[in-house]
Amino acid sequence: MNATKNGATEMGSASAHAKVAAAATAPANHSTNHPAIGRPKLEIILAGFGGQGILFAGKVIAYAGLLEGREVSWLPSYGPEMRGGTANCSVCLADEPIGSPLISIPDVLIALNRPSLEAFINKVAIGGLVLADKSMADACPLRPDIRFVQIPATQLAEDNDLKGLANVIMVGKLLQLTAFADRDILESAIDRSISAKRQELASANKRALAIGCAHVSTEDCR
Repeated sequence: MNATKNGATEMGSASAHAKVAAAATAPANHSTNHPAIGRPKLEIILAGFGGQGILFAGKVIAYAGLLEGREVSWLPSYGPEMRGGTANCSVCLADEPIGSPLISIPDVLIALNRPSLEAFINKVAIGGLVLADKSMADACPLRPDIRFVQIPATQLAEDNDLKGLANVIMVGKLLQLTAFADRDILESAIDRSISAKRQELASANKRALAIGCAHVSTEDCR
């Protein structure tokens, strides 16, 4: 996948809260033959330790956008961000061309560990969404101007014999909260994101997606 599909305009004046809320109520009946129309632009940062599947989760989200005919950017972080260190990935989904894949004020932060939560939470737009893995980042941020949602993704993965798939559980929870794509589109995106030689992993990833979609989370600890 290229880092960007076409290119993008700057974020409009609507608040992140309005955009996330609009996504949650957007129609969810698109297919690959009917591009998503009317879903708000969404800028997402995913962050965690190297080896937690941050880049894969971002790729799944980006592929879902591509399959719905949206403009997409996917910017992984490399360099010293190796297994055990920190890793992050920026994804933008839009209906207009994307000018830059760089995201400085995300609408959504997905944090799979506490260092990542602490590093990025103050960058999140007012009214934005922070989705944290409670198993790895059990904290209450001092920001009353964002929506803060926790899900014990790592523990859920281990409890369901899906160790290593907390990342996809988080993507499922994001889908539940924002309806950024159709469920069947995301399942197709999982298939596209896994190499042909490892397609046997697709079933477990789809189970993880379903767990995230169905989980009732703990919100707003402020």
